[in-house]
Amino acid sequence: MKILVTGGTGYIGSHTVVELQQQGFEVVIVDNLSNSQAWIVDAIAQITGIKPHFEQFDLADRALTADFFRRHNDLKGVIHFAAYKAVGESVEKPLMYYRNNLVSLMNILESMAANGVPNLVFSSSCTVYGQPDELPVSEKAPIKKAESPYGNTKQISEEIIQDTLHADKRLNAIALRYFNPIGAHDSALIGELPLGVPNNLVPYITQTAIGLRPHLNVFGSDYNTPDGTPIRDYIHVVDLAQAHVVAVKRMIEGRMKASFEVFNLGTGTGNGVLEVINSFERVSGVKLNYKIVGRRAGDVEKVWADPSWSNQELGWKAKRSLDEMTASAWKWEQAYRARAKETNQ
Repeated sequence: MKILVTGGTGYIGSHTVVELQQQGFEVVIVDNLSNSQAWIVDAIAQITGIKPHFEQFDLADRALTADFFRRHNDLKGVIHFAAYKAVGESVEKPLMYYRNNLVSLMNILESMAANGVPNLVFSSSCTVYGQPDELPVSEKAPIKKAESPYGNTKQISEEIIQDTLHADKRLNAIALRYFNPIGAHDSALIGELPLGVPNNLVPYITQTAIGLRPHLNVFGSDYNTPDGTPIRDYIHVVDLAQAHVVAVKRMIEGRMKASFEVFNLGTGTGNGVLEVINSFERVSGVKLNYKIVGRRAGDVEKVWADPSWSNQELGWKAKRSLDEMTASAWKWEQAYRARAKETNQ
């Protein structure tokens, strides 16, 4: 069965392609390579023994998206990752986020309907909950006003999907609301590889540890949390990727209980920034150079998941520990830099 993975050379997308192929799915990737690199396709092939079909174009281009779906009219579903995803950047460049994240989704939904592609797994985010009133956060928590344009694009995207499903009963969708994916594949052939300065914590940690960055900034130490830093629910990217395969199978096998379903993907445990730094130092043996700076715009104080609905209904559970996550991220960083030195990647 053929599945389109948009943003499939990106961080979460590439790990999901691996898991899909290892479960026997045929995968087609579309990515504009705005925050990834084409050689990831070869790395996926190295892991799985299968090179996925890859096309490079921007899904915000309506004509190119429509043409792609006409040529691949045997798709059984779409997993849609392709979106800008940095909270801080979205505060600085809101229109870029609205244009890219919303227009690409609308083009995909339009082409799915026109070509009879029934199933969509949407890459959503815990940012839709804003700063929740109660912790941990279940799927029944109210959708609060977004703390950033990025978070708002995820809220609006879910609304667009629901309105589209209401108008077209042939379509189904599952929104997977991620908490904070970190770590890398055990092979160290794929991992988190931001172009330019990282916006996420762990790649900044590993790049600082390897000497690429002079120091790590910790944004705020005056939050109402045990260590004063923001608390997040960190989940291993492979655990996260495996949830997408479960969601796709649920749709294809007709086991959905409604045309639109929502699941939180997290571990159920929250960790402060300093806890992540301590974990990294413990598993790597490297002392990090970090400094406390002011708070960052758009950051929520604390959020972690209640994953019990996902555990029960999807039959999926995050398995890997924080130390496993930071160890795999460090293994990936070291392996990537060694390969880059050899090949000038």
